[in-house]
Amino acid sequence: MVKDMTKGSPMRLILGFAVPLLFGLLFQQFYSMVDAVIVGHYLGVDALAAVGATGSVNFLIIGFCMGVCSGFAIPIAQEYGAGHEEDLRRFVGSGVWLAVVFAVVITILVVLLCRPILQLMRTPDNIIDGSYAYIVIIFMGIPVTFLYNMTAAVIRSLGDSRTPVIFLIMSAVMNIFLDLICIIVFHMGVSGAAVATVVSQAAAGLCCLIYMKKKFTILKLSRDDWKWNRNYVSKLCGMGIPMGLQYSITAIGSVILQSAVNGIGSDAVAAVTAGSKLSMLMVCPFDAMGSTMATYGGQNMGAGKLDRLDKGLKACTVLGLLYSFVAIGVIFAAGRQLLFLFLDAGEAAIIENSYYYICRNALFYFPLALINIIRFLIQGMGFGKLAVFAGAFEMLARGLAGFILVPFFGFSAVCYANPLAWVFADLFLIPAFFYVRRKVTAIMGQKSKK
Repeated sequence: MVKDMTKGSPMRLILGFAVPLLFGLLFQQFYSMVDAVIVGHYLGVDALAAVGATGSVNFLIIGFCMGVCSGFAIPIAQEYGAGHEEDLRRFVGSGVWLAVVFAVVITILVVLLCRPILQLMRTPDNIIDGSYAYIVIIFMGIPVTFLYNMTAAVIRSLGDSRTPVIFLIMSAVMNIFLDLICIIVFHMGVSGAAVATVVSQAAAGLCCLIYMKKKFTILKLSRDDWKWNRNYVSKLCGMGIPMGLQYSITAIGSVILQSAVNGIGSDAVAAVTAGSKLSMLMVCPFDAMGSTMATYGGQNMGAGKLDRLDKGLKACTVLGLLYSFVAIGVIFAAGRQLLFLFLDAGEAAIIENSYYYICRNALFYFPLALINIIRFLIQGMGFGKLAVFAGAFEMLARGLAGFILVPFFGFSAVCYANPLAWVFADLFLIPAFFYVRRKVTAIMGQKSKK
């Protein structure tokens, strides 16, 4: 079922679209947490650190893939908002071809370079073999990452945020059972957690594909829709590549920071891993808001309803502020207890470091909310290249922390690296939105005079 986001109350539409997305993201984080819980409790702290040490390079590559798919869906949302069904289908056909090409090329490159990257990041000797065993399987599954994210992005661009969630929930349940089977029954170690993740995501992607083909008559592609068209491909790349680079540029800073954490030792890696898993769960609403604003911005931009962009931004910012206060309260009140999900009570020093880490991050959740809301809205409006610079500011801040602050101030500096990155990004994004808004108004004004 498609949803037109160009009519009706922005707050109601944003909530109606974001809540199903939130459930999907929560389940996605849930089965990521299950990996960490099972690995931490059944395989030990070193195994947990081994998986955690791959987090930044995982985000560097998988984040690019997810960003590209989200970017490919923006022209589709815009054409749907404008009511141009023929162009919509041709964007879908061209997007599928591009997704296949990107998936094959990226998979080959990163699998070959996987171990050298881990060595370059100074991954501790006692965990590097486990890190490689885990991440190389995740990277071999990049084609299924494209399958799920591309199909889910197309479905969401038409206003249906619920269906991908249903399939993701099924995938999460499958992942839990596969984790238990692969790690506990078949003794596959950290490789088992990776296999479970890839297989589960493949199932979700296939379900999305089958559903999309059967339920959306607007997506019944003809032979002409599948033809390689330079204009459509160029516009898709103009949206998808900057959006993917935004994730990757941000992740480069995370790789630098992870390298600095690796230099402190595996206990520090374990503390950051546990804290990051919990923090990623807590910030899922911000991710849902971002994805919502991309679709909302794309449809309303396509329909030429600029006043609704401002109303949507205000509504979503209020939601982000309210949730930030709730999340801070939960982290400070129950953070230590929640960390027991990943760490044994006997690891007192690691738990305290992890708690310190998540508390310092939580204090800056609202700047993180603004990043997601404004950046994705700008991308939905068609200015993805500009939004890339926000990622560059995040990279600069984390690079500053990794190269300068962590060597001098140790673990305390690690705890303030993300907040510093979020503030840096907002210092660029807030003025950037007003620039984009003025530019779009001028373009629309010129069109109306013709």
